[in-house]
Amino acid sequence: MRQIQPDLWETAEERPFPGLITHAYLLTRAEGNVLFYNTSHARELDAIEEHGGVGHQFLSHRDELGPSLQAIRERFGAALGGHRQEAEDFARYRRPDIVFDQRELLLDKIEVIPTPGHTPGSVCFLVHPDESEGGGDESEGEERGRRILFTGDTLFLAGDGGWQAGYIEGMSEREPLAESLLLLRSLEPELVVSSAAPSGTGFELMDPQDWPAKVDAALERLQTAA
Repeated sequence: MRQIQPDLWETAEERPFPGLITHAYLLTRAEGNVLFYNTSHARELDAIEEHGGVGHQFLSHRDELGPSLQAIRERFGAALGGHRQEAEDFARYRRPDIVFDQRELLLDKIEVIPTPGHTPGSVCFLVHPDESEGGGDESEGEERGRRILFTGDTLFLAGDGGWQAGYIEGMSEREPLAESLLLLRSLEPELVVSSAAPSGTGFELMDPQDWPAKVDAALERLQTAA
C-alpha cells in the first residue's frame, strides 16, 4: 500500500481491462477504517490489517464487485455499502449491509451522494474533515483535514491530466451523468479520488476554487462526444 496522506492509503494497482488501472483506498479513522472501492490483492489485506482492518467498505458502483468482497467480510467483519439500484448485481457476490438510496451522511463525516449516469447505481462519497484531528504536526493536521471526494467512475483522471466523465456507449446514460456532474460541481473538494484511470494516477490535490472549471471541462467533453 502507498500512503497518500496521513489517513489515506492506496492499494496496489489492478488491471481489469487493457488500458484501465484501478485502486482501492483505505481511510483510517479512530471510529473504524473505511475502504472505498475494492481490491482483489490478498497481500493488500495483510497491509490493511496492519493499519487496523476495515469496519466498512463502500462501493461506488457495480464494476467494483468481485469475490474479494466475501474475503474482506470474513477477515475483518466489514459492513458493505452499495446502491439499491444495483442490489441484484451485488447478490452475485455479497448483498450490501447498508443500502444507499438518497443523499445522506453516514458514519458522522461521510456523505453519500448518488450520481447516476455511469451506471444506474453510481455513488460518490464526500468525506468531511474532522477539525478535531488538526493537533500535532501542523502540516499533517492540514493534510488529515482535507475534504476528500471519491468519484468512482463518474469522473476519472484522464491521461491528459483533465477530469473526464465516465460515459460508456451502450451502458451509460448521458443526461443523468451530466446532471450528476453538475451536482459534483457544487462541492468544494481538496482531494479528488477516482476508482479507475488510464494512467494509473487516479487522484489529484485540488484547490476548491479550481474544481468548477475542471467539471465544466468534463461536461463539455461529455456533451460533444459522439
